[in-house]
Amino acid sequence: MNQEEFRPASNDIPGQQLPYPARQSDMNPAPDSDLSNYKPAGKLTDKVAIITGADSGIGRAVAIAFAMEGADVAIVYNENTDDAKYTQRIVERKGRSCLIIKADVRNSAACQAAVQQTVDQYGKLNILINNAAYQMAQENIEDITEEQFRRTFETNIFGYFFMVKAALPHLHDGDAIVNTGSIVGIVGNPILIDYTASKGAIHAFTKSLAIQLGKRNIRVNCVAPGPVWTPNIPGTMPEDEVKNFGHEVALARPGQPEELAPAYVLLASSEGSFITGSIVEVTGGKLG
Repeated sequence: MNQEEFRPASNDIPGQQLPYPARQSDMNPAPDSDLSNYKPAGKLTDKVAIITGADSGIGRAVAIAFAMEGADVAIVYNENTDDAKYTQRIVERKGRSCLIIKADVRNSAACQAAVQQTVDQYGKLNILINNAAYQMAQENIEDITEEQFRRTFETNIFGYFFMVKAALPHLHDGDAIVNTGSIVGIVGNPILIDYTASKGAIHAFTKSLAIQLGKRNIRVNCVAPGPVWTPNIPGTMPEDEVKNFGHEVALARPGQPEELAPAYVLLASSEGSFITGSIVEVTGGKLG
């Protein structure tokens, strides 16, 4: 029997700010990442995935979905150990192994080490999910420091590049890379200028890499979420932007992390065997 899903409307989201990096357990309301009504079908049986930024939010939901579909997962996180351990417990309750790796994706050696640790643990790697991200809202471009701009790009695009370089020697025919972009990388956002630019770069990176790796039959795609209720929202945005978050989309509410996970399953599995170079928008109807 299905459980009733928690889908708060935008006017159910109160204004709030949390210190960065925010913890999922401190958010009000708590995001829904548990996939309680998800119907797995063995789409990733005996696959091995490494997922960056999987301690909370979308990454956590993807890790849980992959485990439900039969994959073992390594989750890479940078700061929130408690959140990472929570994700690990949920994955293990689904009957799969979960390796947690503390690493900063801005460091190429750390990315190499994370991939090697995963391969040493599981003997192979089939799926790379690039999901780690950094953002910090600023009202004016003059307020964006060079340090912030560099951190945003080093996390959001250099980190993806480093992880691909580390993972590629272990990926083979039929394997997959899925990047996390953003609808704001398509339509823009005036208080997230550096973040939107980095997400646009991810979209272009995805398409170009898909063309190059097509001859190896390694598929490369990107999920572009709309407004999703994750720790990055109260942890990086002004309180007045958090209040009524997601009000501008057609469904008049923010997405929950678990609503993004099925797109990643599709793109990582053989069900998506003819999908590559795509930017898959999961936005609740955010069109501008």
